[in-house]
Amino acid sequence: MNKTRYFRIGQIVPSSNTTMETEIPAILRAREAFHPERFTFHSSRMRMKTVTKEELTAMDADSNRCALELSDAAVDILSYACLVAIMSMGKGYHRISEKRLHLKALENGYPVPVVTSAGALVGGLHALGAKRISILTPYMKPLTQLVIDYIENEGIEVIDSISLEIPDNLDVGRQDPLAPLEITKRLNSNVDLIVASACVQMPSLASVSLIEDRVGLPVISSSVATTYMILKQLGLDTYVPGFGSLLSGKY
Repeated sequence: MNKTRYFRIGQIVPSSNTTMETEIPAILRAREAFHPERFTFHSSRMRMKTVTKEELTAMDADSNRCALELSDAAVDILSYACLVAIMSMGKGYHRISEKRLHLKALENGYPVPVVTSAGALVGGLHALGAKRISILTPYMKPLTQLVIDYIENEGIEVIDSISLEIPDNLDVGRQDPLAPLEITKRLNSNVDLIVASACVQMPSLASVSLIEDRVGLPVISSSVATTYMILKQLGLDTYVPGFGSLLSGKY
């Protein structure tokens, strides 16, 4: 019989985020039907209400405090759950952020691995071998362009995008999780992969597998990619059926 192992998942989230603390636990709870590991979830929040470059920059400056707080709880991994905050700080910034937060936890005596949703999305795209993608975001168009530039700097071409232009972060979290199923019909599907939500706050988990079935292509979201990278960093099996190709256990 497999011995049960327990893992503490630490999440650094914007104060107005309501989705990552539901979607990531939903995936990992579903995983418990297939694997012996069990998870608890622990969050620290950074103030942010409106998704603007100014608020994102101010929020990111508060992430060190969150890393310290979560390392006090001896979490097994830190997950920075705001993709656009990282991507708006400059190309490749997820590497800087991950190193900085790791060192902050290390200073507190807990050398835990760090995942950012931005780095996880890039890593998930590379794991699936994607070279040409289409993306859906809730952001204003200038922020979506920063996301596109960031992804393309990582060697992946963004062929098409849709920006829903919702500035209020709470409104983003209130979107229907099945809405991406319809909205992505307007995206160019002559690509390698579709990103159903390039935002950790826009709910999309219920749509991922349905879009994948419709288009016959891999489909991921920020929450799926973040969960995948959490599992990889913890050295755990990535088989979680029902959430798209990235969590098929093949990658």
